[in-house]
Amino acid sequence: MEEIKVFCPATIANVSCGFDVLGLALDSVGDEMIVRKTAEKGIRIVKILGQDLPLETEKNVSGVAGLALLKESDYDGGFEIEIDKRIKPGSGIGSSAASSAGAVWAMNELLGRPFSPLQLVKFAMQGEKLASDVAHADNVAPAIYGGFTLVRSYDPLDIIPIPTPSELVATVIHPQIEVKTSDSRKILKTTISLEKGIKQWGNVGGLIAGLFQKDYDLIGRSLQDHIVEPIRSILIPGFDEIKANALASGALGCGISGSGPSIFALSKGLETAKSVAESMKETYSKFGIPFDIHISKINTQGVKKIA
Repeated sequence: MEEIKVFCPATIANVSCGFDVLGLALDSVGDEMIVRKTAEKGIRIVKILGQDLPLETEKNVSGVAGLALLKESDYDGGFEIEIDKRIKPGSGIGSSAASSAGAVWAMNELLGRPFSPLQLVKFAMQGEKLASDVAHADNVAPAIYGGFTLVRSYDPLDIIPIPTPSELVATVIHPQIEVKTSDSRKILKTTISLEKGIKQWGNVGGLIAGLFQKDYDLIGRSLQDHIVEPIRSILIPGFDEIKANALASGALGCGISGSGPSIFALSKGLETAKSVAESMKETYSKFGIPFDIHISKINTQGVKKIA
């Protein structure tokens, strides 16, 4: 292949209890990218649709991630990238991760897959570092592996794919306000109490066990965040009301998607997810802030080739 077109999924990071270590990929919302080989070395971003983002390679997350791959490759040529940017930056559903992961996955395909998914995550993390000052993997890992992923360790990097129960559906509301990941990190405390840590570790273990066992009640009981949500939720108008009404509508759990402002809920079954979406719509219509709502199955494939 000399050219490939790919779908780059939006993602939900943290999944309430797993700050910087848990994430999942969505199926109904994402970017599209076209990547092609060139004889000219390096990476050129030739077109961006949908959002006003820099074309300069070193200022664009897809360019930085791609350069990290090229540095480790024996390929003598380069690549051109076109991006149809459908995930808004600052939305909290992995905009920078989609571009970073999509670029390196597509390049790897065009080169005959010399790199493993774990290596692709490492490359894509450099794009995340450009976007948020931190090379975190909780968005790019599910974008590349698909489904749920656990970052067991950052040093050395160790990614664990987690099974996805078939009836699990996500509902996401994106208020049209921007919360920069770098800003939302600055307000977090750098230490936690042992008591809160114990609660959080129990929920992480419970969520992973629930996913493996397809125990939806256990998944719901585990979707609790005692550390980050109480701080970041103050940046999101109406968060407490959205969460309460989503749970009352049958959601298993509800929390902040990544650094926000998007709010996610997980439900058992599409009909419940639709009811949750209606409750979110009804609740947020009172605030006078435009919003988008997405209902999505979990994307178990990650970045994928499209026609």
